[in-house]
Amino acid sequence: MARPFGHVAIFGKPRAEGIRPVLLDIAQAVEAAGPQVLFDAATCASLGADGARYTGYALPEIGARADVAIVLGGDGTMLGVARELAPFRVPLIGINHGRLGFITDVAREQMRELLAAMLAGRYETDQRSMLDAEVLRAGAVSYRAVALNDVVVARGVTGGMVEFTVRVDGVTMYNQRADGVILATPTGSTAYALSASGPILHPSLAGFVLVPVAPQTLSNRPIALPDTCVIEIEITDVREASAHFDMQTFAALKPGDVVRIRRSELVTTLLHPVGYNYFATLRQKLHWNVMPSEPHGRV
Repeated sequence: MARPFGHVAIFGKPRAEGIRPVLLDIAQAVEAAGPQVLFDAATCASLGADGARYTGYALPEIGARADVAIVLGGDGTMLGVARELAPFRVPLIGINHGRLGFITDVAREQMRELLAAMLAGRYETDQRSMLDAEVLRAGAVSYRAVALNDVVVARGVTGGMVEFTVRVDGVTMYNQRADGVILATPTGSTAYALSASGPILHPSLAGFVLVPVAPQTLSNRPIALPDTCVIEIEITDVREASAHFDMQTFAALKPGDVVRIRRSELVTTLLHPVGYNYFATLRQKLHWNVMPSEPHGRV
């Protein structure tokens, strides 16, 4: 059994419908277990008068003091908090208040029971790799970002395919015209990459998956790459394009711009209830346990 926690940060998606009573329920569960509650400032503000007894803390103070962070929301909320807290090495517990919830795997109905056990030190640890990305313009870095799921180069608002060259460790892999291209971590392999017909990578694999989106050349297929590679995606057409990082931040791209991506030194540590199993998550979220004749049998 691991060491119990003393300070627990709580994050939620501000203004999400129905989130206020659940946040308060989480805070009460944490206090009942013994740790001190550290509400994220924006989350605390969203509680209104109900949050008067709590203090909202800025991210640097949470990073310095928190032993663990509880994130209430969907995977998008979890991705945002993961990027913010990764430099502080604060592990995350995800409580699902969204739809699929691949990385927010604690159900609200089981929240109190599972949190009591996890905050007492009964949990399983799961480390997830991240991506460092930078946009190079005329050889100089114009934008930097970190991603847990993926980096996506996509066509701009004017439509039409984007033309790009992909290089791996300086060697050209291909030139392509497509709606875009995705470089995903194993965590991100069940997100946009999966919807673009990419493979699922187990989180323990040391690799990336490169997935073209609606390529003009139909023989251009997804490919798995070792995570020791440096991948460069260069825009070679005059059309607008953009680079998206976890689909939450983005940079506009011009012809000649290069998006350079490598594995980050940062990692995201997820904590799961005892008995967590990745394949059970896939069965539940992708309905692999449903026979074709049953509802949701076709996904």
